[in-house]
Parts: sequence; C-alpha cells; structure tokens
Amino acid sequence: MNVFYKMSYRVGFHPWEDLAHHKPFADALMGLFEREERGKEPPYGKALDLGCGQATWGVPLARRGWQVTGVDNVPKAVARAQEHIREAGVDIRAVVGDVTHDLESAVGSGYDLVVDTGTFHGLNPEQRLAMGREVTAITSRNATLILDCFAPRNRGPLPRGCTRGDVEEAFPDWVITDVVDADTDPDPVAKAFKFSEVFYRLSRAPQPADR
Repeated sequence: MNVFYKMSYRVGFHPWEDLAHHKPFADALMGLFEREERGKEPPYGKALDLGCGQATWGVPLARRGWQVTGVDNVPKAVARAQEHIREAGVDIRAVVGDVTHDLESAVGSGYDLVVDTGTFHGLNPEQRLAMGREVTAITSRNATLILDCFAPRNRGPLPRGCTRGDVEEAFPDWVITDVVDADTDPDPVAKAFKFSEVFYRLSRAPQPADR
C-alpha cells in the first residue's frame, strides 16, 4: 500500500481527501468526534491523525479544540498537509512517520484520541499487529481510537479491508464500543468496489487495578 499511496500522490490521485465534502461520511465522523467532546470544554486533549494525507480531518479537529498531530509515511502527503494547515490558519504539527515502527519517535505520546480514516485496513496481518502495538504505546489510559475500515475483499491495489476480528486481534488492550456505518449514501465507485465501510470506535480496556 505504501507504493500505491506514493504513486497516487505523485500523479495527484487522492480522492480520500475529498471525503470532507461527502456529507454522509463527514457527518458520521463528526458525530464520533462530538461524542468524545460531550460534557467537556476545549482544549479537549491530544489527537493524532494517522495517515493524515492533507490533514483533511486534522484541520477540523484543531478547529474544534483538539491539540492535533498528523502523521503520514508519504512525504508529499505531509507537504500537502503543511500547506493546508497554513491556509487554514490552525496550529497542527504534521510529520513523516511509520504507524508500524517507532511511531513514538515521530509523534510523541499521551494521545487521548487517535483517528485513522484509511491506514489499518490496507496493511497486511503482520503490519496490523505492529500498528496495534505502536498505537497502544503512544495513547493515554482512557484513549479512544476511531478506525475507518472497508469490509474485506480483493480490490487490486486498493485497501483489502478487514474484519472485526482483525481489529480485535491487533488491539487486544482495547474494546470495540461501537460500529457505525461510515457511508449511508455511497457513490458509484464505492458501490462498485463494495466498500461496505464502517467506523470502529475502540476504548482502552480497564487495567486490572481499575477493576
């Protein structure tokens, strides 16, 4: 998938960056953000946008009152993010980093919210397990993780998707609290590739001392 994304940004093909303008998807994701903010006042805490692209979701998170870092392993995507951040006039750090290796050195730790709108479901099984370890290492005890995942299917160079079991295996220290339909009105391309896209909301499982 890394080669696919590098080539996509090289030729200017990045339709996932347009999802902020697709109301069904954007509304579902904003609803999950609102859940994390309910009963609180900004600043809400540290948020990490995994596979941030041009900071499509990092910018609205920052505007809502989160302290945001975006990370992507495609340098051209990070450059687009930095340009978008400057144009938006928000305070976001965008860095190059690998979600499967040494993530903490790139982004630090103590994150209360982690958002992934397309990274996990494109990884192979070993990479998913590695991402799970890396994300767990950089999050707070009460953190929330939001994963956008396609249903599993062979889609050629596109993300292969994943099952709920894949998510649970990669994040054994977390519990899935909600599964939300990510797109109630998919476009023709999404229908053709049978994305069947959902958001998994995960929370860190209580530690033994908490029980």
